[in-house]
Amino acid sequence: MERLRQKDAEEGIEPRPLSDEQKTAIAEVRNYYRAKVAEREVLHLSDMARTIDPEARAKLEEQFRHDRDRFMAERDAKVEGIRKGEP
Repeated sequence: MERLRQKDAEEGIEPRPLSDEQKTAIAEVRNYYRAKVAEREVLHLSDMARTIDPEARAKLEEQFRHDRDRFMAERDAKVEGIRKGEP
């Protein structure tokens, strides 16, 4: 951690503590996307239970991974925006 702080200092990046408003907004974003992933997982498991074809199951798995990755990327982008103070 100390090396990372030193590297940031060398690059002119100053650590800014998050405001309470930012912390709350980040928590809300994380909770929202945690719920979206959980909802998608329930739907995925339901689809998997109804499907016996291996190719169809593989496609469902791929779609689930894609959706989960998309949700995580959206979450990370929103959290980063909040950290930077973007609306």
